[in-house]
Amino acid sequence: MSDTTKQAVSNENFDWAALESDSAIYDKSKEAITKEYDDTLSNVVEGEVVEGTVIGVSKREVVVNIGYKSEGVIPVAEFRYNPELAPGEKVEVFVENAENKKGQLILSHKKARQLKSWDRVNSAMENDEIIKGYVKCRTKGGMIVDVFGIEAFLPGSQIDVKPIRDYDIYVDKTMEFKVVKINSEYRNVVVSHKALIEAELEQQKKEIISKLEKGQILEGTVKNITTYGVFIDLGGVDGLIHITDLSWGRVTHPEEVVELDQKLNVVILDFDQDKRRIALGLKQLAPHPWEALSKDLKVGDSIRGKVVVMADYGAFVEVAPGIEGLLHVSEMSWSQHLRSAQDFMKVGDEIEAMILTLDYNDRKMSLGTKQLGVDPWDGIEQRYPIGSVRTARVRNFTNFGVFIEVEEGIDGLIHISDLSWTKKIKHPAEFTQIGSDIDVVVLDIDKENRRLSLGHKQLEDNPWNQYEQRFAVDTVHEGKITEMNDKGAVVSLGEDIEGFAPARALTKEDGSTPKVGDALPFRVTEFSKGTRRVILSHVRTYEEARRAADNTVKAERRAEADDTKLSVKKVQASIEKTTLGDLSALVELKANLEEAEAKPAAEKKAATKKVAAEVAEEKAPARKAAAVKEAAEEVVAETREVAAAEEAQAGTAE
Repeated sequence: MSDTTKQAVSNENFDWAALESDSAIYDKSKEAITKEYDDTLSNVVEGEVVEGTVIGVSKREVVVNIGYKSEGVIPVAEFRYNPELAPGEKVEVFVENAENKKGQLILSHKKARQLKSWDRVNSAMENDEIIKGYVKCRTKGGMIVDVFGIEAFLPGSQIDVKPIRDYDIYVDKTMEFKVVKINSEYRNVVVSHKALIEAELEQQKKEIISKLEKGQILEGTVKNITTYGVFIDLGGVDGLIHITDLSWGRVTHPEEVVELDQKLNVVILDFDQDKRRIALGLKQLAPHPWEALSKDLKVGDSIRGKVVVMADYGAFVEVAPGIEGLLHVSEMSWSQHLRSAQDFMKVGDEIEAMILTLDYNDRKMSLGTKQLGVDPWDGIEQRYPIGSVRTARVRNFTNFGVFIEVEEGIDGLIHISDLSWTKKIKHPAEFTQIGSDIDVVVLDIDKENRRLSLGHKQLEDNPWNQYEQRFAVDTVHEGKITEMNDKGAVVSLGEDIEGFAPARALTKEDGSTPKVGDALPFRVTEFSKGTRRVILSHVRTYEEARRAADNTVKAERRAEADDTKLSVKKVQASIEKTTLGDLSALVELKANLEEAEAKPAAEKKAATKKVAAEVAEEKAPARKAAAVKEAAEEVVAETREVAAAEEAQAGTAE
């Protein structure tokens, strides 16, 4: 019989009933044993934060025992802030589920941290506590740091005491921080790593600054480069080399001289112990280039150089390393028209120039390039004699004249009064335009001051010589008003000649005021050939005619009065010969006088003459002499009254 057969036979005597009641295995009942087992397990409540023990760490998971019937498994990513996590460490976890469908305990270390994170953050800030954080990633202006499960902001300026050029080297690193700012409303936290090392550096700075002296030479490291200078780390304290103290030569940007992390020797120029500012110099460690400049150079020598800087007013030319001369734009060309220096050269050009000024003490030099060419003013009297005619180009305007370029480097001026004999030009733009050609006459040459006086009107004879006779005083001409103002009107007399009529001399005969465009007769009241001025008057044209008519009427009335007086004298002479027998004739004479009284002055005069004639012819009796005399005296008196009234009326009209 085999062993298998023996085992099967022996099992036949096994007590299966005892196995069902566990009496064959345990010395206690199953219920009692279950109760004792449950008492060994902790009571787990979902949603609660409990403390557990790390019992295993792998690349993907962390196993945590919280005293429950099963362990919880947490992703290792939740412990990235603590890369030194090891079995046996105590950690806080959040119970998400005591038992899922698979019977697994679900825990979260991240949520546990978040529930208590704000209390821890506030406590860390109040106690100035140093905490650890995990740098998760970069962001604009700094880094995102995981602190107690909260995403805090680490500004770039708070990472280190020196500027950071590569932020990526801090990603996925655990560092120590201090909480410097909390905004509970927006749940923002700002941390700083720089604050941890500043306190230590502050003591170092005090020790370094206390030992500094002007002129001291120290070794430093280029910490940062800006457009205005270079910051040097002197071993815990920073100093600045201004861009002007980097090199004796011109430096456009400090990167041309130094580079980051470069070690170099610098000299202390100045420092402020209170403000912790240190001014450093690099060029001062080398001799000044002017000291090496040849003493044989003198004004008038030619020298070659390179254009290093351009400006509107000129160019800086480096004639030797660290030695520059100014080439002003006015010394680039003989032309009087100031242009931009960029019209002549550019940075990098190699040029030849003449030394105009040289000062070794002030270390200044001025240069010129036009002096290497021929001065156009040499021999100008032979090329442009006075009275010669040339065609030139208009270059510019001023209120007083036109600048003309006769040739490159030679400019002349046409004064506004020399543009036209007849036109009243207020601005040269009314006569010509910039860039156009114009014929000119050379009037005067001032070689010393480089001035050329030109004229345009001198190309023609002065028409005012003819106008002097044609527009003599008291002559009357037809004119057209072209312009009016408060003072008067400008009147065109034709043939490019204008006159001026004062406001008081413009009133028309009907009392109205003329307007622009009216054509009226004008009398010349003043003419000046020297000042080319013609004064006109419209009022004088009709006042003269009226005055002449009034004088004629006056003369006629005086003649009539004289005739009347003569007739009366004749009447009086005849009365003495008249007789009293002519009474009927006297009666008729009186009637004629009364009739003449009712007639106009002209008819009255004729009637009076008729009566006088009749009286002269009559031979009245002597007894009627008194009556005739009385009648004659009445006639004379009435005639005088009429003459006096007419004279008064004529005077009023004048």
